[in-house]
Amino acid sequence: MSETLANLWRQNVLQAPNATAVIEGEGGRMWSRASLQAAAERWRGAVPAGVSLARRRVALAEPNGPGWLAVFIGLLQAGAIVVPLDPAEPAEARAATALAAGVDWIWEGGRLLSLATHPPARGIDFCLVKLTSGSTGTPRALVFTHAQMIADGRQVCASMGIQPNDLNLGILPFGHSYGLGNLIVPLLVQGTPIITAASPLPNALAADCARWKPTVFPAVPMLLRALAQADVDPAALASLRLVISAGAPLTPEIATAFTKHFGQRIHSFYGSSETGGICFDRTGEATLTGRSVGTPMEGVRLNFRSNGRFLVESAAVLGAGHHSPPDRAQLNEFGELVLLGRTGRTAKIGGRRIDLGEIESLIRATPGVREVYAMIHPTRPDALAAVVAGDIATAPLRQSLRARTALWKIPERLVVLPELPRNSRGKVDRRQIEKLVTETSA
Repeated sequence: MSETLANLWRQNVLQAPNATAVIEGEGGRMWSRASLQAAAERWRGAVPAGVSLARRRVALAEPNGPGWLAVFIGLLQAGAIVVPLDPAEPAEARAATALAAGVDWIWEGGRLLSLATHPPARGIDFCLVKLTSGSTGTPRALVFTHAQMIADGRQVCASMGIQPNDLNLGILPFGHSYGLGNLIVPLLVQGTPIITAASPLPNALAADCARWKPTVFPAVPMLLRALAQADVDPAALASLRLVISAGAPLTPEIATAFTKHFGQRIHSFYGSSETGGICFDRTGEATLTGRSVGTPMEGVRLNFRSNGRFLVESAAVLGAGHHSPPDRAQLNEFGELVLLGRTGRTAKIGGRRIDLGEIESLIRATPGVREVYAMIHPTRPDALAAVVAGDIATAPLRQSLRARTALWKIPERLVVLPELPRNSRGKVDRRQIEKLVTETSA
């Protein structure tokens, strides 16, 4: 029997059919491995007669929960290549994304709808398509094999010490790269159960933790910040032995506030859609001080170039097993990865070429600034703009920049907010950023 996600899941069901697979935070229903498998088989039985999904791209647009898992498992067992979509997007936007990703069928609203007809995939080991906007905002389809997804899940579990008897707190979108690697694949490969959180609000999360006693919490900085600032009893989160942050930069201020409130450290996790996990802060010390994103994960090798670019090599990496992220970085004295900004983000203003990563670094060095996103002004290609998250007013920020850099490097439009707007993946929402800059320019 070949090692696929579907076959590994079947082995786990056979070994311990009554073991818990999913707990619904809202309502408290518990699903065993056997009952989740039965739901997957019922779904497969509902596929119209004569429809073959093998080696076809099938989109899945469902909210987090046992229903999502049942369809996902059913699709894998049917030999389909699953394309998870964001159910929060409007139906027209989902359909457009699915068509751009080469989808043949889409499952949403309890129905399997035909979108297009493409030749079956040649690679029989393909199982999943991750959609990433990259640097352009246009979705790109990244096609992964069973072997790559299994490798990423195993590297995550080995590096973070996640065991079959842990309980993952599932608030991340299941279909996003972070949720797949930290929640879905560990469930399928080694049986680590998930509790689907009833709500992302701090008090609701605390109530789920107090009731169900999860041990591992993969989260994003925005959520951890909300928890640290909320009036939540620290005892409610006492069952957690591992709190992980990924998807966006985590500031030392958030890490310190969380540790002070709950008495435990946050562990930074750095990766990309193309590579899966890259680095992990095993002790939480680097996250607390903000000095790095941790050391390379188990099975991951990093090769550096003279310009700060680096190559990630592992069995989980898309394609040939190696990929160069857009970030520049270096290793510090502890063997940890220190991010130095992104490459390839340049602008030409007044005949001068400007590195937007450099502009962000200059602004980020200002006391009171937490995060920065710099860009060409959306409606004025001859001007720079930047949106800043921090506790500083625009005037003193501009004054500080004037004292440290040339005037032509200072964005003409500076917008200061408490937090940068983010999408459901926890990434900076570029569309909202552009809208904010345009509106404040009026």
